Amino acid sequence: MSTRTIPLDRGQRAVTAAATMTRRGVAHWGRQPAAVTVGLLFPVMMLVMFAYFIGGGMAVEGGGDYYTDFLVPGMPALTMAFGLEATMVAIAQDIERGVLDRFRSMPIAPSSVLVGRSLLDMINSTVGLLVMLGAGWAIGWRWNGTAAEALAALGLLLLLRFAMLWVGIYLGLVARKPEIIQAVQILVWPVAFMSNAFTSPDTMPDWMGAIADWNPMSATAGAVRELFGNPSWESGTWAADHAIALAAASPLLLAIFVPLALHRYARLGA
Repeated sequence: MSTRTIPLDRGQRAVTAAATMTRRGVAHWGRQPAAVTVGLLFPVMMLVMFAYFIGGGMAVEGGGDYYTDFLVPGMPALTMAFGLEATMVAIAQDIERGVLDRFRSMPIAPSSVLVGRSLLDMINSTVGLLVMLGAGWAIGWRWNGTAAEALAALGLLLLLRFAMLWVGIYLGLVARKPEIIQAVQILVWPVAFMSNAFTSPDTMPDWMGAIADWNPMSATAGAVRELFGNPSWESGTWAADHAIALAAASPLLLAIFVPLALHRYARLGA
């Protein structure tokens, strides 16, 4: 009996290619376990440092008895933003080594390469998020909301991560060289720290507190604290009072940077 192969349509080919790109990245993790382990443990080290080294001197208005309960929900939001650095570096390295040029010469959907990259990083981010929350639990943090609220908090954190991933993909395609990425990385830290991850914006100068209030990381951190039932601050600003709505608006970044990244990838050889 003869068999007939049913050709895949364009959408199916794109999905298959994206899955292949994701498996390629997972295989690379198996060859460099040390780098993966360090990437997972670095945020945990930061959490422990802030909780124990400076936590005793931090005052959180309305923050309850433990700074840890304020800190732990904010640190994952910060980590979701920091992760875009690894994405930028990986994209720039693939460009420099000619990997993306080889992919562009293959009969696959251009979007599948970038989608595969984003899916790979989301897998890593999900594992890293669970590791960090486990570390928070070990140092005394507890969530006081319902299971549904906890899942919503995790969803908002991963939504921020997915949006920041596409920002990183676009910046990596623009920079093209790892050396230039280092200059961009320097800007990520002050932007990330100018948030409510560690303390209330009310403790900052007025202009800095206003920036921190509207920082996407502040919105996600505030929303996660609310959903986890952890202490926050009494700011009274519109951004603080509508943190969940602002955190859920992360897809606006996707609407901007996904088309930009795809367009930039298509013009990579130009």
